[in-house]
Amino acid sequence: MQRLFIFSCFFLLYFPINAQEVTDVIIDSLYREDQFYLGVTYNLLGHSPKDLSQSGFSGGYHLGFIRDIPLNKNRNFAIGLGLGISANSYNQNLLIDKDAMGNMSYSILEDNNTYSKNKLTTYLVEWPLEIRWRTSTPTEYKFWRIYSGFKLGYIFAHSSKYKGELGDIKYQNVDHMNHLQYGLTLSVGYNTWNIHCYYTLNPIFSKAAYLNSGSIDMNVIKIGLMFYIL
Repeated sequence: MQRLFIFSCFFLLYFPINAQEVTDVIIDSLYREDQFYLGVTYNLLGHSPKDLSQSGFSGGYHLGFIRDIPLNKNRNFAIGLGLGISANSYNQNLLIDKDAMGNMSYSILEDNNTYSKNKLTTYLVEWPLEIRWRTSTPTEYKFWRIYSGFKLGYIFAHSSKYKGELGDIKYQNVDHMNHLQYGLTLSVGYNTWNIHCYYTLNPIFSKAAYLNSGSIDMNVIKIGLMFYIL
């Protein structure tokens, strides 16, 4: 055994293993890309009622896993099906309160109403589906990508908070939320930095939510950065 050990040491000294050969051996020709994602967005409210405005930073934070399924031999065209979570806030001047009958009511805060916070927050579990094109290879980790798709989300928790001259008004799980949300997504970028957009196709509130005798049909638009890992 001792002689075998000494022989092995001499063999490695005079016949070192070529690092390039090892690299060539372990190249994964069946690689998958971008299976974890982390994103941050600025959240906008589209189709908003008259006089509704946003203030401060309305942010979204997104985290999840997407199973990459290559469709061609070069593995640069694929579909992705995933699961993720998302936390979103909307700072605006739509006051959510209850009327004398205990029903949810909605009104626009007047300019002379002093408040430090008026925020709607939602938490979702999401299922993204993407069509993926990229310039990747088994050995290239910096590449261009265009990922477009559809995202289905379910709001499992939400709240509204107001703090100002009217006092502290807080509600958990507002009655009139559209729990099911769905929309179109697009991520475009190179290497680490990718611009991400999400456009919701249905309103954030149900038809039962009224403002000045009209339904609140506003939807969500998210614009930000998406980071893909592995």
